[in-house]
Amino acid sequence: MGKIYFDHAATTPIHPQVVEAMLPYLHEQYGNPMSLHSFGEGPREAMEGARAQVAALIGAQPNEIYFTASGSEANNMAVKGIALMNRHKGQHLVVSAIEHQSVLNAAQTLEKLDFEVTQVPVDRHGLVKADDVAAAIRDDTTLVSVMHANNEIGTIEPVAEIARAVKEKTPGVIFHTDAVATVGTVPVDVKELGVDLLSLAGSQFYGPKGAGALFIKRGTRLMPLIDGGIQERGRRAGTENVPAIVGLGVAAELAKESLVERAERLIPLRDRLMERLTSEIDSVYLTGHPTTRLPGHVSVCVAFIEGESMLLMLDMQGVAASSGSTCTSRALKASHVLMAIGVDVALAQGSLVFTLGDSNTVKDVDDVAEILPPIVDRLRQMSPLYKGN
Repeated sequence: MGKIYFDHAATTPIHPQVVEAMLPYLHEQYGNPMSLHSFGEGPREAMEGARAQVAALIGAQPNEIYFTASGSEANNMAVKGIALMNRHKGQHLVVSAIEHQSVLNAAQTLEKLDFEVTQVPVDRHGLVKADDVAAAIRDDTTLVSVMHANNEIGTIEPVAEIARAVKEKTPGVIFHTDAVATVGTVPVDVKELGVDLLSLAGSQFYGPKGAGALFIKRGTRLMPLIDGGIQERGRRAGTENVPAIVGLGVAAELAKESLVERAERLIPLRDRLMERLTSEIDSVYLTGHPTTRLPGHVSVCVAFIEGESMLLMLDMQGVAASSGSTCTSRALKASHVLMAIGVDVALAQGSLVFTLGDSNTVKDVDDVAEILPPIVDRLRQMSPLYKGN
């Protein structure tokens, strides 16, 4: 059996057309895009072309797109940049309890600078309620950050509804969404969502790692995180990674063309895997919303055993999967997302996340559904928690 890659939430394989587009900017088109001479002209034009491609993917204007090195940097730029720019208006932030670590840790850093942060709880499916977010807003609130979809449990959040509730209560509050898990996977339009800032990363839709972007709605001011030159119109100093930016642009264009087709192909595979795992293995529990979830995302908790052991044995059988977020799975502690949706600590240790992509097939799904049960049975026989026969 060949290898099966079910870890697309960690990163996607780079598309061949993306690689092809990047290559000239690793060789003959090596000039600095800030240079005034002819060597900088080609890279500069290519970078602005990529800016337009990314903008088109999310319904923005090119001058509202700012390139970063990752989704995490974009999240930090949004959360810290808005908070620090507006601290004279107030020092209170609102985030959901299941945000990515790059949002939660940025908020924790701000708490050390005397900011206050309110975490809004979620229901058992991981859904954030608009009324809860609106209720958390105070007179001194300057920023609300709620992710568009959770990368660990796959739940897609009602961001448009939440943004409306926030703006209706306090129009001056800035709204940010971490859309790293959704951009390039499902349709995303910043106007329809009603957001002021949105983070994305190319590695999630067959672009290069090390390339992300932050949408900043025109007129929204923030404090730069990196001081130096005037790159990215003064909001992010440092020589741009032109090859990665070009790759991000091409990946965005390809994603825009295939969004509907991709979802229509992945949803049946997702549902087939969910049905087989939960019906063929005892004490396996689906996490996240059963239907309002990312097209290729399957997340479960397997009782009585640890996710890390299952991952190692799956890898020995040629299957790549994950246990929670890539940013936390190596920490060997229960996921804050699973804790937030009320999963028992012991059960949360048995987290498995399968994220499917363009190359996966029905055979891949059926192979994994055949491979996992014997692994679970073997590990349970060694587990002191398991009381089965």
